[in-house]
Amino acid sequence: MPPANEKEYNGNLFDQLEIVERIEEVAQEEKAEKVLKACQREKEWINRKLYQKPPLTEDR
Repeated sequence: MPPANEKEYNGNLFDQLEIVERIEEVAQEEKAEKVLKACQREKEWINRKLYQKPPLTEDR
């Protein structure tokens, strides 16, 4: 089910970002370079969606 509005969509993106950051913490402790690189890419993709102009959705 797609998000109802931009606020909900952004909330989903922030949730995704939080999950990636938690994985990143463990990867740093384990010195897992490949995982750290993958986390960085995921964070870039999420941030690109989160801060794009114009927004993906419009509040109605």
